[in-house]
Amino acid sequence: MKSTLLLVAALTGSLFTFSACNTEDDEISSQPGLPYQSNFQRDQDGWTAEIVDYGTAQDSIMEFKSGWKGLPAPLDTTRKSVMIESMNRSDDAFMYLKKKVTGLQPNKDYSLVFTIELASQYPENSMGIGGSPGGSVYLKAGATPVEPVKELKDGFYSLNIDKGQQIQGGKDAIVLGNIGTSGDTEGYKLITRSNTGTPFTARSNDKGELWLLVGTDSGFEGLTTLYYSKIQVSVK
Repeated sequence: MKSTLLLVAALTGSLFTFSACNTEDDEISSQPGLPYQSNFQRDQDGWTAEIVDYGTAQDSIMEFKSGWKGLPAPLDTTRKSVMIESMNRSDDAFMYLKKKVTGLQPNKDYSLVFTIELASQYPENSMGIGGSPGGSVYLKAGATPVEPVKELKDGFYSLNIDKGQQIQGGKDAIVLGNIGTSGDTEGYKLITRSNTGTPFTARSNDKGELWLLVGTDSGFEGLTTLYYSKIQVSVK
């Protein structure tokens, strides 16, 4: 009788756990590997922020900040996101998020589709110094077998991987579009960018790891503040 009760309890616990996981489809992807999705409702889910493409003389004036925060008004401020901002003093700043994914097959090519939701307040056709704050800031996403690292050489901070330059993608990242919102009115709106029609291929390292990268390459010489509310990576 005791063994029967233990079996029922074990089965009941398993069913409850499975049901609870299914109610969190939009929550953090807790399993290793791909596909991957997070909407940052618990924390930053292991994503870290950094900025490159500027000189040491501009260190104190880039005004780079990041953090786990609610979406800005008039959006739902109870929804969490990863805020990232900087003043583009170099006319070429790249601010980005990165995260390591494990549990993949070693040395295998993966065909990836990124779907990024973020809050932007910049109309695509707006005017700004150096370029439009919406139309001249390009959203990029990619993956690489080595960790994207900020490097200093000859007084200039750059990235150790090839994410491309401005509107051009690189070996390790693809351009998803700009951060411009529709219409002519400033104010935060949720926008979604994806490379559904052009999957990005990345090869895992010999440990079965990939580093995911999401960021913006800016031609707008002003303050850009963005809130990443969902990052999804699927495999085709």
